[in-house]
Amino acid sequence: MDKPVVRDITLLLLRAVLGFVFIAHGWDKYFITGMVETTGQFSALGIPQPKLSAYLVGTTELIGGALLVIGLLTTLVAGALALLMAAALYFVHLENGIFVAQGGIEFTAILVAALFVVVVFGSGRASIDGALS
Repeated sequence: MDKPVVRDITLLLLRAVLGFVFIAHGWDKYFITGMVETTGQFSALGIPQPKLSAYLVGTTELIGGALLVIGLLTTLVAGALALLMAAALYFVHLENGIFVAQGGIEFTAILVAALFVVVVFGSGRASIDGALS
């Protein structure tokens, strides 16, 4: 296989996995944990404007994850999600060390790094963005 094909397949796989993770987290906030509980959690964590933040985060995760999977507005969405995860790193995980089991930064840091890859390299040809360009 030539390098552009491998790159496109790799970006598709990365977008699909990231999108699935974000959809799952947004779905959880809306339909499993619920927005009332999520707002309470955000409040307890000291996140500013917890109700607004809960809806903003849940919506961005749910819709942004879906847009990543299909590859629409990919760099914009990946950038927005990276900023969201950077805020989560700062407000929630930074003081808890590295390990995710203790609420640390490892999972969130990997998400930020993976999203940054998508921002830099784009969606690839196997995407709506690729088909439209």
